[in-house]
Amino acid sequence: MSASLNGSETVQWDLSDLYNDYQDPAVTKDLDQTLADAKSFKDRYHGHVSELDAPGLLGAVIEIERMSASIARIGAYSYLVFSTDAADPARGAFLQKVREQATVFSTELLFFRLEWMTIDEDRAASLVADPSLATYRHYLESARRYKPFVLSEAEEKLLTEKSVSGSGAWSRLFTELTTAFTVSIEGEKTTMEAALAKLQGPDREVRRVTAESITATLDEDIRTRAFVFNTLLLDKSTDDRLRGYPDWISARNLGNEASDESVQVLIDSVVSRYDISHRFYALKARLLGLDRIADYDRFAPVTKDSTSSTWQEASSLVRGAYEEFSPIAGQIIGEFFDKEWIDAAATSSKVPGAYCMTLVPERHPYVMMSFTGDRRSVLVLAHELGHGLHGYLAGHQGMLNAASPLTLSETASVFGEALTFGKLLAAETDPTKRLALLNGRLEDAVATVFRQIGINRFEDSCHRARRAEGEISVESFNTMWAEAQKAVLGDSVEITDGYRKWWSYIPHFIASPGYVYAYAYGYLFSLAIYQKYVLEGESMVEPYLDLLRAGGSDSPERLAKIVGIDLSDPEFWAGGLQSIDALLAEAEKLAAELA
Repeated sequence: MSASLNGSETVQWDLSDLYNDYQDPAVTKDLDQTLADAKSFKDRYHGHVSELDAPGLLGAVIEIERMSASIARIGAYSYLVFSTDAADPARGAFLQKVREQATVFSTELLFFRLEWMTIDEDRAASLVADPSLATYRHYLESARRYKPFVLSEAEEKLLTEKSVSGSGAWSRLFTELTTAFTVSIEGEKTTMEAALAKLQGPDREVRRVTAESITATLDEDIRTRAFVFNTLLLDKSTDDRLRGYPDWISARNLGNEASDESVQVLIDSVVSRYDISHRFYALKARLLGLDRIADYDRFAPVTKDSTSSTWQEASSLVRGAYEEFSPIAGQIIGEFFDKEWIDAAATSSKVPGAYCMTLVPERHPYVMMSFTGDRRSVLVLAHELGHGLHGYLAGHQGMLNAASPLTLSETASVFGEALTFGKLLAAETDPTKRLALLNGRLEDAVATVFRQIGINRFEDSCHRARRAEGEISVESFNTMWAEAQKAVLGDSVEITDGYRKWWSYIPHFIASPGYVYAYAYGYLFSLAIYQKYVLEGESMVEPYLDLLRAGGSDSPERLAKIVGIDLSDPEFWAGGLQSIDALLAEAEKLAAELA
């Protein structure tokens, strides 16, 4: 089913809750007012943060939250507008203008965080312990975690201002290059999203031709994208050196409120169970009747019946899955559809991928995707709406407490996928189709846990090689990618020559260095919650919703305890991986019975 014929072509969001359009005078008015407020704040507080008592500190933090919410709302709007038509120069210019002004805002308030860090430990602890500051305890404590890695105010201001014309500009260039991708498949041009969806089709020759066509597209400007990556690798290396971070991943871990050691335990745990991934692909090869599959067969259906869904069918399924879990969740998810908070049309000028914009203070989240009708697209919808549910429920926490760290940000999204998959599986009684569904769920688990850790291993190699050896050639990138993928995929998967170049369109390396392990972290965390829900039923619903309502108002360890999970337990990761192993064993058993 073509993306243009599945009913999603008219599914476009209504952003009027934010502004009428990006030329709305209210945008400039709000931006100017926020910048003026920031300047006034600096005039009043610069050099005096250490003198504040608890009520004074509370007043300052409340003011910061209000201004931050305003600039975040404008920033979110500018990206929402840009992402649906990244080819429009006017929208690109609007996004850049807002980013530049947001940088001015950040530099005006930079002093507050730096001065707060200079207060001695005893006095800071006394202030944070004051009952009047209870709401902002975690925010204030978290800010001080960066104390060993901050520079002088002048240096921090310089780095912040230069980021717009530095890393931010390179990231935008990469986005515009990848957004402009057009894949030509046997003379027919299509988007990258639609081309990738064809790899889930039943015809192996179509998959092979599609993969070769994607590679041909990636060949275009690959040296430019490699240069962008090299530049940002060097930029991060310089920043980490100046700040004194011990490792390239340390800044990301600090932001995720996770120690380098705990993250390494996660990575080592997953790598030690690569056998699960290897067994899965060996099973897939048998189900496809092949001795060995190629990389373009990884998402092939294991039955000849490759079902597609219309937008109406997909929305009904996903909405129903959330409703059956909780009427509260169902009502919220329903609003996304009924009030036009989703943009699902697959258009050539959209930014690749899917996301949920939750950083819209005093408003609701928005979901963007390119709906193509395949099973994966249905689960992507469930995934992004999980983010939406999380953002909606945590919104009352306010700008400074709503957003959870990346390690927990996938909690609701993966849970939403699990709910939707459970609904699909429960309705399927045909053993062959049931095996196909299990295969699809395992694909997702392998892609989210094992593949993402494999990508992390590639990224780790890139950062270390750039720091030790200098600029990395395209061929070296290709080799490191192939080696990392081979480790994950095992001997049952052939790495084609073209696939060696597929690292070059992944945006996370560019915009969010070190991000990808959070998918594995969040997936295994969510899986643990879902398993508790399966076992305990209704009693888990309210604690789960409370976890989402808490947003990022506390540390991941404390938040996890809301649902009875101890993240310090060394067996936690092993347990999550074992649940994937058990799902695979069920699929292997069913496949043997059907043979």
